[in-house]
Amino acid sequence: MGHLNKGYDEQVLQEYLEKMRKAGTNHVVVESDDNSDEYVNFYFVGKYEGRDVIYDAVLYTLRLHHNSELYEIAEHRAAKHFPEFKSIKYEEDENGDLEVLDPLEEEIGLFMAEVITELEEEGEIRVKEHVELDPNVNFGVGLDAGLNVDKISKDVITKFVKSYNEDSLKLDDTLYAFQTEDEELVK
Repeated sequence: MGHLNKGYDEQVLQEYLEKMRKAGTNHVVVESDDNSDEYVNFYFVGKYEGRDVIYDAVLYTLRLHHNSELYEIAEHRAAKHFPEFKSIKYEEDENGDLEVLDPLEEEIGLFMAEVITELEEEGEIRVKEHVELDPNVNFGVGLDAGLNVDKISKDVITKFVKSYNEDSLKLDDTLYAFQTEDEELVK
């Protein structure tokens, strides 16, 4: 290991444990515009390969994970269908309103929407609860987890950290598909 990962450093661990003690919780939320009801980035202290470490964790809902998978496939199909494809970047004008897409972006967006609708109707994309670890990050150990919950709340995070650290985390192996329009869960 060429550089020292500060997520294992005893002094840094103590600083984070102190922040958590003062906040009365077992995690510290990372202040980010990306955080939402369905996605939260936070730190917690746990064990990795027998050593104390700070986990740089992200929890997200299965619905968000499902939507991301749909979007990724739609974007891939659009790239194959349109030789001049580039990802659609939504820009805001000076009033904070979304700027109008050019005709090609509009056509690509409609194509992608059709692909997503088709994938949803056929229930092709299914997701399940999961935890993925990445020890090769710059700070601590990366942890991504998708849970079948409506939103990622403080209580959901607290329960996840507690069960993860106690090695009692039970993941649901059921495959789920979600519908955009009617918000109905399909099993």
